[in-house]
Amino acid sequence: MNPIARWIHDASLRARAARAELFRRRFVIDANTTILDLGSETGANIHAVLQGTQARPQNVYIADIDARAVATGVERYGFNPVVIGESGSLPFPDQYFDIVYCSSVIEHVTVGKDQVWRIRDGRTFKSLARAHQRAFAAEIRRLGQQYFVQTPNIGFPIESHSWLPMMGYLPRRVQVPALGVTNRFWVKRTAPDWCLFNRRELAALFPEAEIVDEVSMGLTKSLMAVRSFTGVSQANVGPTRVGLGHVGLDQGAGTGDGRPSGRSIPSGRERRAAQ
Repeated sequence: MNPIARWIHDASLRARAARAELFRRRFVIDANTTILDLGSETGANIHAVLQGTQARPQNVYIADIDARAVATGVERYGFNPVVIGESGSLPFPDQYFDIVYCSSVIEHVTVGKDQVWRIRDGRTFKSLARAHQRAFAAEIRRLGQQYFVQTPNIGFPIESHSWLPMMGYLPRRVQVPALGVTNRFWVKRTAPDWCLFNRRELAALFPEAEIVDEVSMGLTKSLMAVRSFTGVSQANVGPTRVGLGHVGLDQGAGTGDGRPSGRSIPSGRERRAAQ
């Protein structure tokens, strides 16, 4: 493995371990707790997160548009499969799950994959992306009594999908062609399907949540919207620092009524290609 890729891979594992520890601290999980992993791929991530808890596989649901990935998760971990489409609400009533888990997904809920390279106007892309992301967030809030939503911070100097310094700061009209060039030689290829958040923007999507800062090198690398019955009583009272010590880069998933329309959850395969 390329030394740069190895360093970033190892840092990512540390970041994921820190998030898993935070998740286990923030939620009371017993044998009856129902959990939905939204944008799950095979469910390998939620399987690792739940290690050491009392969670039972029959109460864990993995949802992704990649049917093969979901089938792998069922075979490997015994989870409940939820194969979903590009649009529409999930087939569950309101507040069905005790916890909805969603890691490195919401930033990819933007536009169709046939549009990500064509749309170079930043305002147009952000307007379309935010409409889909608002609906996606509303669906998370509809489904879960509690939730844990993680996404990279737009202000972190190393952009997490390209592994390139300052790429997230570039205007889209420059960013898209720049990625077309760097994809030819850089260790990490990506499609520009992501629309990142700052703390205020994420808090607006999840107003009842506490926004938790994941900090690396003194800077906020990722943001987590956490609504937990065991958490603080007042949302957004200030950042909670999760120190990582090293850079950890994320691996990466409206109608106004809480149901997504248009672009929905990207498949695990799409997110891996985008990263």
